[in-house]
Amino acid sequence: MAKVLIADKMDKLAEEIFQRNGVSFDIKTGLSPEELISIVGEYDGIACRSSAKITADVIAAAKNVKVIGRAGIGVDTIDVPAATAAGVVVMNTPFGNSITTAEHAIAMMMALARQIPQASVSTHEGKWEKSKFMGVELYAKVLGVIGCGNIGAIVANRALGLGMKVVAYDPFLTAERAEELGVEQVDLEDLLMQSDFITIHVPKTEKTNHMIDAAAIAKMKDGVRIVNCARGGLIVETDLKDALDSGKVAGAALDVFEVEPAKENVLFGHPNVICTPHLGASTSEAQVNVAIQVAEQISDFLLKGAVINAINMPSISAEDAPKLKPYMALASQVGKLAGQIVESGIQSIEISYIGTVTQVNTRPLTASVLAAVLEQMSEHVNMVNAPEIAKSKKIKVSDRYVEHSDDWSAAISIRIECENGVHGVTGTLFGGREPRIVEIESVPIEAALTPHMLLIKNEDRPGMIGALGTVLSEAGFNIADFRLGRIGSGQTAVALVSVDEPVSNDVFAKIESIPQIRQARRLTF
Repeated sequence: MAKVLIADKMDKLAEEIFQRNGVSFDIKTGLSPEELISIVGEYDGIACRSSAKITADVIAAAKNVKVIGRAGIGVDTIDVPAATAAGVVVMNTPFGNSITTAEHAIAMMMALARQIPQASVSTHEGKWEKSKFMGVELYAKVLGVIGCGNIGAIVANRALGLGMKVVAYDPFLTAERAEELGVEQVDLEDLLMQSDFITIHVPKTEKTNHMIDAAAIAKMKDGVRIVNCARGGLIVETDLKDALDSGKVAGAALDVFEVEPAKENVLFGHPNVICTPHLGASTSEAQVNVAIQVAEQISDFLLKGAVINAINMPSISAEDAPKLKPYMALASQVGKLAGQIVESGIQSIEISYIGTVTQVNTRPLTASVLAAVLEQMSEHVNMVNAPEIAKSKKIKVSDRYVEHSDDWSAAISIRIECENGVHGVTGTLFGGREPRIVEIESVPIEAALTPHMLLIKNEDRPGMIGALGTVLSEAGFNIADFRLGRIGSGQTAVALVSVDEPVSNDVFAKIESIPQIRQARRLTF
């Protein structure tokens, strides 16, 4: 039975979901990394929020862990590169608190426009400073949304309802999606120059870290107001303070900070800054939603192989998993065969998807092919870390799509360019379910793969089959299946021979010495 560690406090519905799905779990919260290291090896999965620190050392000790699920969006407390290198799937729950975070951003923008927190404090003190708190309307103002994903899109929708004009910058936003949302798509510089209010909704990465600095602020309108409910570190806090002091920025509303928990900060106490303690996802509805989602996602992965909302590999929904299963098996078999053919350093891998396979989600198939090819040269390779391993080895990976073929209704073909030449393997599905190899090194051949096989490349001359059969029979090896293909009479031929047990070194040496054989390989699947 799969076993999960619930490493942070979360709604009890998560426990109910694990129980209902037949997944065992322990609840151990508030553990230090050292305490986690001492126990994590007994679990198949970890469910966490923002308190548990899943460091590289924790991941190294998590020998059985296959998945880490974050109940929330940010994965700052998880060493994702270490998890990827270890082949551990990292998931988050990006939809569970999207509305909550977006509403907090809108609330912060309204509070900023009307100076509500400052006015509240003043009124509580009995000052009645009505003329001091002269706000601005949101209506007809330009809101710049940096990052128009799940949360940014909801913020844009709410802002349009308030009568604002919304411009958006997001490298992944398509023109069609921008039109659907009712926003104007602009580049970052235009957004900074146009906007009366700016709200940030991007993850913290090398590219986005400190993206709002003195240079960016200098391009903004005088009197701009800035909201950040995304991640600390997106804004250079000292640069923002200077801009607030000079009046270039009229106000800022921040839910996140460079260092959290933020017990002190250069912006604290500034009269034009509104601060909240990372409350973006803090509603009862959001906490229930993310707990439910993370438990369902971890259960689906451990029980069905479904990969949903993964940070470090292509996702496979529970609905798609059964549809992809035969294609995944085919991708793995074609990749394993191709990986055992190559003899020298791989320079590029081109994967062609032919026929009906072009209609499914091929990203997991590409990851499966890469894992199968690379497991011949690297240890501990799986679908999670295979793309990174290929990248580290400077292997160029590309996909190609052929919607129609006169030869196969569905096929996956691999072309591997190596230092010493090019190798290729093609496979298809018989009856839409059973993987079959149909071409090796441009030679047509039809064969099912079995645990122990021989791959023979030979000159198409009489005597090879008899000589091979003699060597194997004299050594007591039973031939379970024999498939032969050739380009043409007297040209190159390829044979796939299935045997009941691995061929020993001495017998293999005799096979290699058969005159007609150019090359022989022992294969395992």
